[in-house]
Amino acid sequence: MMKSFNPLFPVIAIAIIGSLVMHLLSIPSFLAFSFGVLATAVFMTVNPNPISLPTRKTESEPSKTIYVGNLPYRANESDVKKLFADYGDVFAVRLMKDKRTGKRRGFGFVVMAGNDAEAAISALNNSDYGQRTLKVREANDPKGQEDSNE
Repeated sequence: MMKSFNPLFPVIAIAIIGSLVMHLLSIPSFLAFSFGVLATAVFMTVNPNPISLPTRKTESEPSKTIYVGNLPYRANESDVKKLFADYGDVFAVRLMKDKRTGKRRGFGFVVMAGNDAEAAISALNNSDYGQRTLKVREANDPKGQEDSNE
C-alpha cells in the first residue's frame, strides 16, 4: 500500500526553486514563479502521482498484546524482544517494575502483529527461559479461560 503526498507540495516547491533560478537569470520573480507553476502542472498531468512513500504493513494488520509472566528478574526489554523476534516483528516490550524499588517484577507485555503473536504464544508458553518456566498468553485473555478449554 502506498501513501501519496498532496500534489500541491511539489508544485509549490518546484515553483519556488524555478523562481530562484530564474531570478538569478534576471527574469522578474512573478514570471519565474508563473513558469514554475506551469511547468509543474504539465509534469503533474503526465505523472499524476510522482511522490509515494511505502506505509508500514502493520497499519492494516491488527496487533496483539501478549502477557509474559515468570520472567527472570535479570531479563531486560532487549532480551525479551530478542526472544520474541524469532516469531515475528516485535513492536514494543514493556516490563513492569516496582514503583518503590525500581526492580523488575518478573512480568511484562509484548506487542506483536496478530498473526505472529499466535505463533509466539504457542511456542513460548511453558517454555524454559533463564531457568524459569514462562507463562505466555494474550494479554486480555482471562487466566481461567485456558483451564476451561481442557
